[in-house]
Amino acid sequence: MRFAGIAFGLTVLTATSAGAVENFPSQGVTVVSGKCSKLVVGKLDASKGCKAEIASVTTPDGTVTFIFTSGGKMLGFQGNGKGIKPGSQKGTAQLPIDIISTGAGNKMAGRVEAKGTCTFANPYAGKPIAIECSAKSTEMSFNGNFTSDGKAPRHK
Repeated sequence: MRFAGIAFGLTVLTATSAGAVENFPSQGVTVVSGKCSKLVVGKLDASKGCKAEIASVTTPDGTVTFIFTSGGKMLGFQGNGKGIKPGSQKGTAQLPIDIISTGAGNKMAGRVEAKGTCTFANPYAGKPIAIECSAKSTEMSFNGNFTSDGKAPRHK
């Protein structure tokens, strides 16, 4: 698999269980600004070119995708938002990942089944938070770590 950049998408939905993240992810596309510290696909480390923003995409059916971007390429961690559970730390949540999507430009074209999780908190609460995703397919592993700047979202 050729990989020059990664995009990561997350679907937004409001989790209702105790300790869940409120209002994130939200419906539609939201851009979270901050710093990408890690973006690795298999043996390819695309961390150096990883953009200082990720997209959170939530579709009407509740699918959530976190999209990382590096070198014009995208890597998306996708899961069913209805499966979001409280994380191990207060104020965090976990999205079970079942699909990794890849693409270039503004189109996601590739999909591979993978198992993993994305752990996140509300990135707009005024303080930096981590969004950490990892998943494994039968052929390779996928990892993305991002820290938000805590500022209000930019909707696209």
